[in-house]
Amino acid sequence: MTDGGERADTGGAATARPRPLGTRREAFELPDDVAYFNTANLAPQLRAVREAGERALDRRAAPWEIESDDWFTEVEVLRDLAAQVMGADADGVALVPASSYGIAVAARNLPVEAGRRILVLAGEYPSGIYTWRAVCRRTGAEILTVSREPGQAWADAVRAQIDDRVAIVSVPNVHWTDGSWVDLDAVAAAARRVGAALVIDASQSLGAAPMDVARLRPDFLVSGGYKWLLGPFSVGYLYVAERHRDGVPLEENWIVRAGSEDFARLLDYRDEYQPGARRFDVGQRTNFTLTPMAIAALTQVLEWGVPRIAASLELVTERLAAEAAALGLTPLPAALRGPHMLGIDLPEPALAAVGGVLAGARCYAGVRGSSLRLAPHLFTTGRDIERLFGALARVPGVA
Repeated sequence: MTDGGERADTGGAATARPRPLGTRREAFELPDDVAYFNTANLAPQLRAVREAGERALDRRAAPWEIESDDWFTEVEVLRDLAAQVMGADADGVALVPASSYGIAVAARNLPVEAGRRILVLAGEYPSGIYTWRAVCRRTGAEILTVSREPGQAWADAVRAQIDDRVAIVSVPNVHWTDGSWVDLDAVAAAARRVGAALVIDASQSLGAAPMDVARLRPDFLVSGGYKWLLGPFSVGYLYVAERHRDGVPLEENWIVRAGSEDFARLLDYRDEYQPGARRFDVGQRTNFTLTPMAIAALTQVLEWGVPRIAASLELVTERLAAEAAALGLTPLPAALRGPHMLGIDLPEPALAAVGGVLAGARCYAGVRGSSLRLAPHLFTTGRDIERLFGALARVPGVA
């Protein structure tokens, strides 16, 4: 994705790379002797997030001080922050506990008939696949699994398979196993040409690569919050296009109903919902402990700026790729990968041994499929990279 200092922010027109941020390790709770390359699994905790959680626990210990308005105010702050990260309007954001919940909302609200197809990528993360399989069992639709040839971009492979039989295109922005990039602009345009709905799982890119749903115009976009958004478990975000905001939620809970702010009138049962995508919010969305932590995380992401985070991580993955090549390994080419993750092909003996060798050196990365998946962040230093490749050189089958 790098060419002369430019990259495509979501696979569209090339833009000048923003000024990198440099290392921000002091913002994270990471020991000096740990080299962590597994943000794609679970981000290390920001110090600001821990502090927000401790304040929230202290507040929760005095429930008599929590007022009726507090059930609504902080979640709207969080909704607005998530919208800013997505490039969306706040009314289009629902607060969900997981990406699987968001995909289930999409599945419930996107009609598909027998004989139609739901397009997914080969090796995609299981949560979405299980949801679409259930839809197919219920409706008689079928899964269309797209693979790519060596050296082929995912968008080219997807566009070659999109035709009038495809009802739903369900793709990520970056493949979770190796960091391979999906040009969402190209995929979105192809889906629109045949009238197919577009569902995006952005869990492996939102917060680390620029996203603009106003331009992409997906039907639904979902992301968990504990990876590149640097927040706590059980807080995620779902964008719902305006045409679906009068749809059917997964659950019926009191707080998403019109007039729910008036606790004295909750027994005046209302069929009307709160405006926008709020009807899709999960029950107990207020969560007086996790919501302040998520606010602190998104506030930090926005303060750093996603374009600058991406530019910083792209420099790191470029160095990781160069070090891998110098060791005789095969990293995913720059033209095929996102800015923030790097897959390195490993031979079978090395795949079996690499996790243990790295852990012994206090290095942590993910093995996914046939790839060693490196997912750094602003905490990654040159010393971390040296530690990683010093350990890799000792893995049987590598040296």
